[in-house]
Amino acid sequence: MKGDRVEIVIDAGGEGPRTYEVGATRAGRRVEITNRRGVVEVSEVTRTGSPVRTARFMASRVLALVEHPISDAHVSGDDPGARHGGGSEVEPD
Repeated sequence: MKGDRVEIVIDAGGEGPRTYEVGATRAGRRVEITNRRGVVEVSEVTRTGSPVRTARFMASRVLALVEHPISDAHVSGDDPGARHGGGSEVEPD
């Protein structure tokens, strides 16, 4: 769903942790996470399941995967800031 996003924090060696973000950029898209054979894959996919963007990381380097689903208030239209591009803050669960 548009607005869903996942933050990936990885260990970059001597440089310290790095953070990457994959989000659903259009209506009808979603973010899927898979973990297989030592690789974590985060993909933005369409309604039909076709991947649009994919980020792959070695599972041994991933420190955290933080999912930020869009709240129900944004979907139902209760938050007027969400319709006009404002309100980019994510409320804690």
